[in-house]
Amino acid sequence: MEASPALSRIGLAGLAVMGQNLALNIAEKGFPISVYNRTTSKVDETVDRAHNEGNLPLFGQYNPRDFVLSIQRPRSVIILVKAGAPVDQTIAALSAHMEPGDAIIDGGNEWYENTERRIAEATGRGLLYLGMGVSGGEEGARHGPSLMPGGSHQAYTNVQDILHKVAAQVEDGPCVTYIGEGGSGNFVKMVHNGIEYGDMQLISEAYDVLKNVGGLSNEELGEIFAEWNKGELESFLIEITADIFKVRDDLADGFLVDKLLDKTGMKGTGKWTVQQAAELSVAAPTIAASLDCRYLSGLKEEREKAEEALKQAGFKEDIGSVTSGIDKKRLIDDVRQALYASKICSYAQGMNLLRAKSVEKGWGLNLGELARIWKGGCIIRAVFLDRIKNAYQRNQSLPNLIVDPDFAKEMVQRQAAWRRVVGLAVSAGISTPGMCASLSYFDTYRRGRLPANLVQAQRDLFGAHTYERVDRPGAFHTEWTKLAQKSGSGVGALN
Repeated sequence: MEASPALSRIGLAGLAVMGQNLALNIAEKGFPISVYNRTTSKVDETVDRAHNEGNLPLFGQYNPRDFVLSIQRPRSVIILVKAGAPVDQTIAALSAHMEPGDAIIDGGNEWYENTERRIAEATGRGLLYLGMGVSGGEEGARHGPSLMPGGSHQAYTNVQDILHKVAAQVEDGPCVTYIGEGGSGNFVKMVHNGIEYGDMQLISEAYDVLKNVGGLSNEELGEIFAEWNKGELESFLIEITADIFKVRDDLADGFLVDKLLDKTGMKGTGKWTVQQAAELSVAAPTIAASLDCRYLSGLKEEREKAEEALKQAGFKEDIGSVTSGIDKKRLIDDVRQALYASKICSYAQGMNLLRAKSVEKGWGLNLGELARIWKGGCIIRAVFLDRIKNAYQRNQSLPNLIVDPDFAKEMVQRQAAWRRVVGLAVSAGISTPGMCASLSYFDTYRRGRLPANLVQAQRDLFGAHTYERVDRPGAFHTEWTKLAQKSGSGVGALN
């Protein structure tokens, strides 16, 4: 559409693919929208798409002033530009023309503290501010993402009707909810991405074991993942994995997946998640393992040299002895169970991180509701999120998903298969850091007594850090070395 006959209901600045798609989604739901981009060709491109995709009520603007003034008050402007300095520059350009009561909604993957700084700055000018996590990639933005808005509740109320229509729809409502104050929306999206890192790592390990221990072909893997997608593992990531195995290479023989360089990229949200877990003393070993694997994958040349150096040092890969006479059908079922159990641990870690941050910041996050809005639109959407939602609805103060009665039963039923897969992988020399981290997390969390007593004794010996006892209250310190020397004189060496 060309000139706007009336003021637009909302505006969107930043027309890379995500911005274009979200703007078209909003327009398609019947909300007239103004769009702006510093590079004017992007504005033209978006206007053309709106025309071609159904004469949608989308209006291009070519400078910040015209853009802002084309929106009805109180104005709501979504910005979708690269995180960091570009966000500040865009806010500066737009807010010069905005008035008290207008709202800025940042839809990028922003560090939550930057959002909290911008909320304070906006408040000083009488503006409202939301930091809104948007998940679902380009496809989700166009047809229904999962939205995680946090910050000004009034800013959320002003656009609630739009967000409810634009978000992915599941049987219990739209995949959007007001997350909480401050940078909570960005933080929740960050943890969502950390869980996504864990999920992708675990799936890649399942692939590695099935391919290299089970000897399965890409055709078989495609069928297995498609089959898994009909059961408890049904999810976006399992579905796209099945599709990936079906794609043949159009530049050479064979399947495309086998030609891809094994170096994983990353944007930073996984690293932030692990850093926050450390800051809050929350164990997130599965997510941390997935991050470590991305770092190691980046050392492609080093890994190739290491493979050669260790061969020369006498290392022999002995997958053959492990795989001979393997029961493929049982392996496939074991890997399915190991993947599911590992996944529960990964989500448990993410949810515990969210709870710890919510307590620290007073956000009052509703973990069951977060699980619900992740059921559609987003990258980690999965059927079992409904069960996570139910677990937190049953018990809001559930300390860990692993001890929810339903999930506890499932973990117990699957642990034998899980241990078989991890043991098999270890014997075959195939690394499964995510599955191992999840299993260790499970085994550590479920044990009433750990060897931490010895660590406390060491800390007390060399640093006089004191210790507590299991049989009486108070803090104790022992002169371990002196006492050991005394008693040592009468102790013979072990035979």
